[in-house]
Amino acid sequence: MKHKLADGGILCCQGESMWLHAKLISRLVKNCRKIFPVVEYAYTCTPTYPSGQIGFILCSKNLATNFREPVTVWDDEKANELSLKYYNAELHRASFVMPTFMKNTLREVS
Repeated sequence: MKHKLADGGILCCQGESMWLHAKLISRLVKNCRKIFPVVEYAYTCTPTYPSGQIGFILCSKNLATNFREPVTVWDDEKANELSLKYYNAELHRASFVMPTFMKNTLREVS
């Protein structure tokens, strides 16, 4: 995938639930960091997924990539116009804030 990814492109794949698969996520992040210079884990609430939460593993070849900061931020008026009922910049940033147990698990692979 790294060779097919455009220089400014990003890779995002399902990253399981930290509540159910913390060790697996840790291994995936560790392996991705051997290949990509920028790797992050984020999560969101998904009521239909086991445990109500699902994660994402994000990778980039570009060292300037900052997954934690949204590229585009819409004000409330524009968000309503776009019918964004869930997503906003604050939620985007919060998706990268981990509970202590997961922060410690991910720190082990840094």
